[in-house]
Amino acid sequence: MRWLKSFGLFWWDFIVGDDWIVAAAVIVGLALTALLTHIGVNAWWLLPILAVGLIPISIWRLQRER
Repeated sequence: MRWLKSFGLFWWDFIVGDDWIVAAAVIVGLALTALLTHIGVNAWWLLPILAVGLIPISIWRLQRER
């Protein structure tokens, strides 16, 4: 059972890392892209814009913590 906990903690740290807000925003972005694609919108542009927008937010939050 210990290995299962370690495995789960590894993936949590790998996916979420230091900033859970960025991880949540990426999940929301993926969901929005899937939704827009499902209704017929060509939504390839959403995730690159999200990534470019999240970089300064993540840096700002890291600087604020120090």
